[in-house]
Amino acid sequence: MNAVYEKLVKCYESIKTKLPFEPEVALVLGSGLGDYANDIRVVLQMPYQEIEGFPVSTVPGHKGQFIFGYVGEVPVVCMQGRVHFYEGYPITDVVLPVRLMKMMGAKILFLTNASGGINLDFKAGDFMMLTDHISTFAPNPLIGENIEELGTRFPDMSSVYDKELAQTIESVAKENGIDLKKGVYAQLTGPSFESPAEIRMFSKLGIDAVGMSTVVEAIAANHMGMRICAISCVCNLAAGLSPTPLTHEEVQEAANAAAPKFKKLVTESIIRFAAK
Repeated sequence: MNAVYEKLVKCYESIKTKLPFEPEVALVLGSGLGDYANDIRVVLQMPYQEIEGFPVSTVPGHKGQFIFGYVGEVPVVCMQGRVHFYEGYPITDVVLPVRLMKMMGAKILFLTNASGGINLDFKAGDFMMLTDHISTFAPNPLIGENIEELGTRFPDMSSVYDKELAQTIESVAKENGIDLKKGVYAQLTGPSFESPAEIRMFSKLGIDAVGMSTVVEAIAANHMGMRICAISCVCNLAAGLSPTPLTHEEVQEAANAAAPKFKKLVTESIIRFAAK
């Protein structure tokens, strides 16, 4: 058996008898957004340390556990803290959680993150729905022997972000008076923030926001046939666009301030996903 797939199966086998239900939606909570899990009807909390071989998040503000619960009547599994490539894990470990949630039964993946805005129409606290991404700057998680049990060798990437889910999110935002931007996101490796020269290059490439997660997870989920949507909270202006140095604390503060609108947007969207 492929070693990456064997590790995934071992993780699943170690928890399958503990799962309270088969989730319909998998939700990944980004920096500063982890408290969303407090607002759902929680059935089970599962720390990552309890899962055999599972990578554990080391980032401040990331609690490091799965939350199983209900958003409305929709069974959901939330990642309260994700794993990043910059923490030193191999890229296959970074996407292992998403693959595991698919193995649990989730058909929809709702990704969130905190990002730096490059588009000059953006300001701190804005939400950007991903319409596409650029993955050139982070390792592709599908490199190596293909795992046939998960998907095809050469998956199509022309429509990663599900248009029907995107329309639902747009409708919810409009009805609740939430200004929802749209744009292209690029994942960089981190952990250093980008240089001003890099930001100028990304702007010329048509990138609207940058961060250190999400794209590799979307690639792995697309490989497995999941329906994907993603919202980024623009927590600061990228390097060279802001007069002050960038800090992780700034990112968390902006995400915390935007949290009430984020919670409304995510909750209403998930409830409507299930109704379709």
